[in-house]
Amino acid sequence: MHLFFSYFCGPFEEARLMSVKSLIDSRNIPNHIAVIMDGNGRWAKQRNKPRVFGHRNGVKAVKNITEAAAELGVKYLTLFAFSKENWNRPSLEVNTLMNLFVKTVGRELSTLMENNIRLEAIGEIERLPKATFEALQYAKENTRHNDQMTLILALNYSGRWEIVEAVKKLSKSLSEGKITADEIDEKLFAGYLETASFPDPDLMIRTSGEFRLSNYMMWQLSYTELYFTEVLWPDFSKEHLYEAIYAYQSRERRFGMTSDQLMKS
Repeated sequence: MHLFFSYFCGPFEEARLMSVKSLIDSRNIPNHIAVIMDGNGRWAKQRNKPRVFGHRNGVKAVKNITEAAAELGVKYLTLFAFSKENWNRPSLEVNTLMNLFVKTVGRELSTLMENNIRLEAIGEIERLPKATFEALQYAKENTRHNDQMTLILALNYSGRWEIVEAVKKLSKSLSEGKITADEIDEKLFAGYLETASFPDPDLMIRTSGEFRLSNYMMWQLSYTELYFTEVLWPDFSKEHLYEAIYAYQSRERRFGMTSDQLMKS
């Protein structure tokens, strides 16, 4: 994993940020971007507002980044929306998040259709509140034929949970004689993960200045380029996404090889 941290001494100048988009190489757009949307609570606290105020404003960033990613040609965008550990938060915050999700999916379904975006989800979604689960399933069904970009929501998800569940499924296949131990390799194991039908992320973005993966896609991020920024999620704009992608394009992705080997390939 390669680390990059974007330091911000103050707000970026609009003109400078827009110029970054013009520098982006359209031939080297990340196929899959994963995002840890962090900082809603701190954003609200800075304004002397409750945490739920930050979550409501974070929805605006979700819409902006989804539209920008689709416009650039990103094929998969995965957003860490709610982790299994998040159930430990105050019940008011959890209930607000679930209600907010239902309202947002209903309100933005037309936007997904207009932008030809398919909605998917990873995580133990069957254990979400009934209204949340049904709203998600309705949106997934209605967008299933869209093919410009796939928006994947990680809901009631954690990386370790996903790996344990994959081991359980693999063990069942072994006991039923569907596979043999000698057949097990990385490719076969990946087929038992929640993300089996999606490619691994090329770029992972975490907002709010934290340097943690927070139990997010522990298997899939092995060779992902990591980008950390101090910008709090509600303030994360299209321009900040352009910055992250431009930084990604400055990297040399060697996947264990040397620079010389890459030049010859």
